[in-house]
Amino acid sequence: MKFSKEIGIGFLAIIGILMSFFSYNYLKGINLFDSNRNFKIKYSKVDGLSTSDPVTLNGFKIGRVHKINFNPNNTKELIVDIIIENDVNFSNTSIAELYETGLIGGKAIAIIPDYENDSIIAKDGDFINGIIKPGLTELVNQILPQVQLQVEAVMKNAEIAFENINNLFDDKTRNVLQKSITDISNLTLNLSNTSSQISKLIESNTYNIDRSLSDIRKTSSNLRTITDSIAINNLGEMTKNINNIITNLESVVSNLNSDGTIGKLIKEETIYENLEKTINDLNALINDIKNKPGRYINFSVFGRKND
Repeated sequence: MKFSKEIGIGFLAIIGILMSFFSYNYLKGINLFDSNRNFKIKYSKVDGLSTSDPVTLNGFKIGRVHKINFNPNNTKELIVDIIIENDVNFSNTSIAELYETGLIGGKAIAIIPDYENDSIIAKDGDFINGIIKPGLTELVNQILPQVQLQVEAVMKNAEIAFENINNLFDDKTRNVLQKSITDISNLTLNLSNTSSQISKLIESNTYNIDRSLSDIRKTSSNLRTITDSIAINNLGEMTKNINNIITNLESVVSNLNSDGTIGKLIKEETIYENLEKTINDLNALINDIKNKPGRYINFSVFGRKND
């Protein structure tokens, strides 16, 4: 059986169309021979999201974005169709999070499974709740107005401060400050000159000052030696004299105590007590002189000092 020329051309045309269809879908990443599942997600906006963007689960790519259209029932919403090419299952209460993949742009959808309610598995054609994760650009856009307001407030305060400074430092105040600075400079110069003169004076009289201090030290040493010598000599002589007097008094008392007319006359108890008291006083005087010689003898070229 022979085929006519027209049938052959039609058959080739059908094959060409099928091959073109499969090639087109293959280039878009769609494998018509795989059992893919299709899910729908509602978003309020999809800035930067485009078809063929990845769909991930725990960071692993399990699908891609198939198409994006407005919701025919609510134009404020967008419906994103995704194709899951992996046989992984997740519950229909899972969340599809739209997030940025990098700093320079790019979007992706992450499936966040609801492990607490994983008994109801999502089926082909089900709707999945969608949320939008704020990206860096959106965060900057949220923070930038607040920063701008703060910068404007700071600039306004700075402007007020500069205005107050300008009002404070008028011509009269500036002249007074300039005069004060000049006076301080002159005072510093005078102090510097005075200090220089004092240094020169001390330097030129260093020899005389050293010589005067040496003479003062020698004079003080000599006075100390003379005073000690006089005190020791006078104290020794006075002690010797007092000891002689006490010896003589003891001899007299001994003679008076002997049996004689004078002894009998003075053996009265009153006279004896008076003599004994006198000797005791003299002994006390000697001890006081030994312990505190400066109270009785004090020689000084600057005058006597009472104890």
